[in-house]
Amino acid sequence: MMTDQAGEVAWARLTAAEIQGRAAAATVVVIPVASIEQHGPHLATGVDMWLASAVAERTARKLVAAGTPALVTPCVWSGLAEHHMPFGGTITLDVDSFAAVVGGVARSVARHGFRRIALVNGHGGNTEAIATAAIELTRSLGVPVVGVTYWQANADTFGAILETQPNVMHACEAETSMMMAVQADCVRPENIARAVPKRATPPAPPGFKRHRGFAEMTDTGVLGDPRAASAEKGERLLEAASTRLAEELARPELWA
Repeated sequence: MMTDQAGEVAWARLTAAEIQGRAAAATVVVIPVASIEQHGPHLATGVDMWLASAVAERTARKLVAAGTPALVTPCVWSGLAEHHMPFGGTITLDVDSFAAVVGGVARSVARHGFRRIALVNGHGGNTEAIATAAIELTRSLGVPVVGVTYWQANADTFGAILETQPNVMHACEAETSMMMAVQADCVRPENIARAVPKRATPPAPPGFKRHRGFAEMTDTGVLGDPRAASAEKGERLLEAASTRLAEELARPELWA
């Protein structure tokens, strides 16, 4: 029996020949990038992986629905998470290893003839490294590589949805809501109340950067208040994020 894969966007669900058949100049290949790390007592360690993958897949589907061919690769699940190590459960790479892994995936995509590559980041600790990778890979590959951290591109839309915080923090109202929407079995509702930190130090203000381990910032591994989370709110956040990314990635000017 023949199967119709015309609407499939997941790279890993297609054969090599099917992937090569989509290697047109206008095809956008979305590479989700994340981390495996502690997310307090109420969320599983795969939060960033699940959410980056969900945003990337929804983005790719919206692109295709609007007439822009797109694929999404499996998530690069290990990132820069040294600041979470004291709480346990975290897997981290160093900067050079992270750049090598992300670069290897992007180079493989480019070698197959794709000419539009988007790195969609779902972990705060990767933000600067993803921006650098996009710049360096564009130079070395001769192919435009765009880097974006999905909540930073959605500060206005997320701020309008969230009740207790302006944007994504960590294991917070936003991330807990989105996990309730896409991976509810990875949420431990009975632990949400005790996830709220009794001691919390906000990160450096916008425009400033310094290293501070999460054990210095919060006693629970959480920043924000997950008690305000809901699956309905998570669905709205995911839709807002993927809508914004699809709109931007469809613009020819971004790739010119």
